[in-house]
Amino acid sequence: MTEIKLIAIDIDGTLLNEQNELAPATIKAIKAAHAQGVKIVLCSGRPLAGIRPYLKPLGLSGEHEYAIAFNGAIAEDLTGQIIFATNVHYQDYLEVEMMAREMGVHFQIETNDGIYTTNRDISKYSVYESQLVNLSIHYRTPEEITPDFKIAKLMFIDEPDQIDLANHNLPDSLKQRMSVVKSTPVFLEFMNAKAGKGPAVKQLAEKLGLTAANVMAIGDQENDLSMIKYAHTGVAMGNAIADVKEQAQFVTKPNSQDGVAYAINQFVLNAN
Repeated sequence: MTEIKLIAIDIDGTLLNEQNELAPATIKAIKAAHAQGVKIVLCSGRPLAGIRPYLKPLGLSGEHEYAIAFNGAIAEDLTGQIIFATNVHYQDYLEVEMMAREMGVHFQIETNDGIYTTNRDISKYSVYESQLVNLSIHYRTPEEITPDFKIAKLMFIDEPDQIDLANHNLPDSLKQRMSVVKSTPVFLEFMNAKAGKGPAVKQLAEKLGLTAANVMAIGDQENDLSMIKYAHTGVAMGNAIADVKEQAQFVTKPNSQDGVAYAINQFVLNAN
């Protein structure tokens, strides 16, 4: 079996346990793999500000370590240097924002600098997201979101049934033109078609002289599917949605039982 040299790990529902914490077993396994020269790349729908709190406990820093944010729209080294960015086109913002109004769902954009909601009655899920990912939240009218905004992703934020209905009613033309993923039951995310965790991990791996055979990807939600399909060792968490489990080569334990540590021990450290 080809040696795994890069592990791409989702954060919420994967790296973190059900209390949204890094478990000791997870930290131990990741540090052990890193000590063997394996690149550990956190890949999240979160912005970079929401990834950073987990880097220090894992012993990750410097210009030769990397993180992937906004579901693959941005990758940077851990000194803060952006390696590549794939932003949303302004015309797509205009169309999706209008669609949100027509469908009656809450809407926001995310940039490296903040969350901008076009709803004066800010969704409780936007407030939660702001606290979770360490990004400030701002109200702006649709017209105040101008072409100079570097938009990493657009989001519908609402109750699960409204998100499912909105997702069902999206025109096929939009889904063909943009990358659309449901990252949680209350978040539907829209990105540039060239963005995605899979394309981002592929681009980073190639930069490092690696192939898919050298990559293990671990995740639990729809936005993790592309990197799990790309990696030759695609791992679904025990708590993953059915689609992720079906596409993965291996299903590890759930995040409540140190599933990331179990997978790393199994495939990298040979410790299980």
